[in-house]
Amino acid sequence: MSYRYKIATVFLLGFFIDCINIFMSAIALPDIATAFSVSPSMVAWVSNAYILGLVLIMPMSLWLASVLGDRKLLCYSMLLFSVSVWLIGMSESIHSLILWRFVQGVAGGLLIPVGQALVFALFPNHERQRISTMIMAIALIAPAFSPTIGGIIIDALSWRWVFFANIPFTMITAFLAWRWIKENKAKTSGKPDFLGLFMVNVSLLCLLLSFSLFNDYHSVVLAISSFLLSVTMLLIYLKYAKGSAHPILNLQLLKNYNLRNAFIVYYAVPGIFTGVNLLSIFNLQRNLGFNAKQTGLFMLIYAVGALVSMTSGGLLYRHLGKKQLFIIGITLHSLGISLLFWVSNANDLSILIVAYLLMGMGGGLSANTAQISALIDFNGQDLLQGSVLWNINRQVAFSLGTVLLISIFSLLPAANDLIRYQHTFLIAAVLCLLSLISIFKEKTHV
Repeated sequence: MSYRYKIATVFLLGFFIDCINIFMSAIALPDIATAFSVSPSMVAWVSNAYILGLVLIMPMSLWLASVLGDRKLLCYSMLLFSVSVWLIGMSESIHSLILWRFVQGVAGGLLIPVGQALVFALFPNHERQRISTMIMAIALIAPAFSPTIGGIIIDALSWRWVFFANIPFTMITAFLAWRWIKENKAKTSGKPDFLGLFMVNVSLLCLLLSFSLFNDYHSVVLAISSFLLSVTMLLIYLKYAKGSAHPILNLQLLKNYNLRNAFIVYYAVPGIFTGVNLLSIFNLQRNLGFNAKQTGLFMLIYAVGALVSMTSGGLLYRHLGKKQLFIIGITLHSLGISLLFWVSNANDLSILIVAYLLMGMGGGLSANTAQISALIDFNGQDLLQGSVLWNINRQVAFSLGTVLLISIFSLLPAANDLIRYQHTFLIAAVLCLLSLISIFKEKTHV
C-alpha cells in the first residue's frame, strides 16, 4: 500500500469512528433516557456535548499538530478517545456521561481536520473526487450497520456496551497512526486565537442552551436571553475576526459559493435527518412497539438508498453538475421525511421502508455532492482552514438539527405524542425544501 493510501486509511478509520458515535449512540438514547429518568431534550446533550468538544478543539488541532507532530497528535487523540468511551460506559449519572462525551468529542476533534488535511494534500485536485467518495462511503457504511449492531448490543447487553464497542477501533487506529505516519518535527507556529475560540464556543454553547432552557426548564425568558447572548457573541466575533490576521475560523472562505452552498445543504439534509432520526427512534420504540434491533434495521434500508445514489453520484456529478444533483437529492430527502407523517402503527411497515429508502437516496446524493464540492476550490493554507471550517459545520449541523426538531416537537399542541411526531416530521420536510431557495439562486456551476 502506498504512503498516501496508508494515511487515507488512518483518516477513514477515524472518520468511521466519528460516524458510528453519532448513529450507534442514537439508538441507545431511549434506554439512556429511561436509565437516568430524563427527557429526550436532556438526553440530546449526550450528542450535544460531543459536538461541543469537537468545536472547541478543531480550530486548535492544526496548531497542536504543528507542536506535537501529526503522528503523535493522531495517535494520542485515539488513545484519549479510548479512555473517554470507557468512562462513558461506566457513568452512573447523566451529568458524568455528558462530561465524558465532551472529552470524547475533544479527542475526535483532534483527528478529523488534521487527517483530512493530510489526505487532501496527498491527493491533487483532480483526484479529490475519489477520496471524497471514499469519505462518503464510510459515511454510508457507519449509519448502515452501526444502528443495527447497536440495537443488538442493547437488547443483548445494555446501552453501556454501545460505547465500550468503540475501544477496539480506536486502539487499531492509534496503532496504525504510530506505525504508518512519518514522524515530522514540530514546527514553530503561532498560538491560535484563544480569544476568538472563546467567543465562538460561548456563542454555540448559549445557542444550544437556549433550546434546553426552553424544553427542559420551560423558561422563555432564560431561553431568549441565552439566544440573544449567542447572537451577540457571534456578532462580536465577526467584527473581531475582520481585524484579525489569523482568525480562529476564517469565515471569509464562505464567500466561495461551493463552500457556502455545501454548508446550507448540510444543515438542510444531514442536519435535519439527524433530528428526524432521533425522533423517529423514540417514536418507533415508544409508540409503535419496535425494539432497539428492529429500529436499527431501518438504517440498513436508509443505507441501501444511499448506496444507490453513492454509486451513481460521481458519474451524475460530471454529467449533471452539482446544482441539479442538489435539487434531486433535497427533493427526494424531503419526500421521504414527509412519508413519516402517514405512519400511525407498526402495520405501516411499507411506508416506513419507502420513507427510509427515499431519505437514504436523497441524503446520500446531497451529502456526497456537498462533500465533493465544498473544498474543491481550495489549496494550501485555505485548504487547511477550510477543512477545519467544513468539519465544524458538519458537526454543528447534526446538533442544531436535533435541538431544533426536539423544540418543534415540544411546542406542538396535540392529543397524543404520536400526532406530535407526525406533524414534526412534516415540518422537517418543509424545512429541508427551503434550502432549494439558495440552490435556485445560484448560477449553474459544475
